[in-house]
Amino acid sequence: MTDHRLVAKSWQTVFIVLLGGCLISLIGFGARSSYGLYLGPMTLDLGWTRETFALAMALQNIFWGLCLPLAGILADRYGPLWVVIGGALIYALGTFGMTWVESSGSLYLAGGVLVGTGVAFTSFSLVTATMVRVVGVQKRSLVMGLCTAAGSVGQVLYSPITQGVISNHGWSWALVVTAVSVCLIIPFAFMLPNDPRVRDENVVHTGSIGAMREAFAHRGFLLLTAGFFVCGFHVAFITVHLPSYVSDLGLGSMVGAIAISLIGIFNIAGSLLSGAFGQRFSKKWGLSAIYAIRAVTLLVFLVAPKSELTIYIFAATMGLLWLSTVPLTAGIIAQVFGIRYMATLYGFVFLSHQIGSFIGVWMGGYIYDQTGSYDLMWQAGILLGLGAALIHLPINEQPVPRLQAE
Repeated sequence: MTDHRLVAKSWQTVFIVLLGGCLISLIGFGARSSYGLYLGPMTLDLGWTRETFALAMALQNIFWGLCLPLAGILADRYGPLWVVIGGALIYALGTFGMTWVESSGSLYLAGGVLVGTGVAFTSFSLVTATMVRVVGVQKRSLVMGLCTAAGSVGQVLYSPITQGVISNHGWSWALVVTAVSVCLIIPFAFMLPNDPRVRDENVVHTGSIGAMREAFAHRGFLLLTAGFFVCGFHVAFITVHLPSYVSDLGLGSMVGAIAISLIGIFNIAGSLLSGAFGQRFSKKWGLSAIYAIRAVTLLVFLVAPKSELTIYIFAATMGLLWLSTVPLTAGIIAQVFGIRYMATLYGFVFLSHQIGSFIGVWMGGYIYDQTGSYDLMWQAGILLGLGAALIHLPINEQPVPRLQAE
């Protein structure tokens, strides 16, 4: 079997690379997942509507999506090291800047533009693209699941800690603590190999542009991109608005924080199981099943009586389905197009995810302010989930001809 791996420095063993990538994913995704906890206290203290905060988070998601293709192109051309370091600095600056906001415009700049850009340049998709290059083909899907699960560990850790700091010291101090923790990404970035080249893969492209032309001419890539929109819609809406939805039900603020943590805990299992599934079975069928089960879960949650137990069961179930889409989506890209320009191609698929995130976060705030309820959002999530379950079925998972010729 052809060995499509990149060359790393002697001390950058497979263990070191995987550990560094997982730690970056843990911090980057963990910090990002805690922002919904600020919706209540910040809007209350600063006299804003939920739509104001939601729009900032929506901008964060869209800048994450818009900047990720650029980050992927840079990482594929020059290596991930300085891309990730620069992203960590921007990420920390934007998070710290949120402590000084006095107007909606400054919130949009700090929490939206800067944090979103920083998240893109430290994204787990960049480190995943590096991690899969130091293992054989037979382990790629498992490694993608491992990196995704590491992000979930971050969500498990950050949510209760952040809520505890908010409750005891205020939201400003919580943001400072988060900003400092994001800076820890910088030393971990040096654990990643910085050579983007791959041994022996039959790459006929002259660069990222050629890879993009090949992908956008492939129907399966377009369907995958369209389907990932729904994942973003679900995940971003729930991450930002579930804590406030729980508070609206008259339950304690810690219930919402625990729910977000439960999503992260069960997502660890979901991500690992997804990676293992994708290693042995059809990835498109796995994606279709995940979206269909999400739709059913949202429907049951919408009509069920609400209690702490209901919230926790919903969070656990959604956790199993949360980012389990990522190893399968990234896995299809690697399987069909190879890994040399994986960061670039995944960046464009993820842009669709973030457009969905933008709409999910902003629309959640808008609909709540207009109707006083999130019911329409839950209903939209059900319909989109069913649509995504169908759209993945026609995807052709066979490698492109240049890879089949190896």
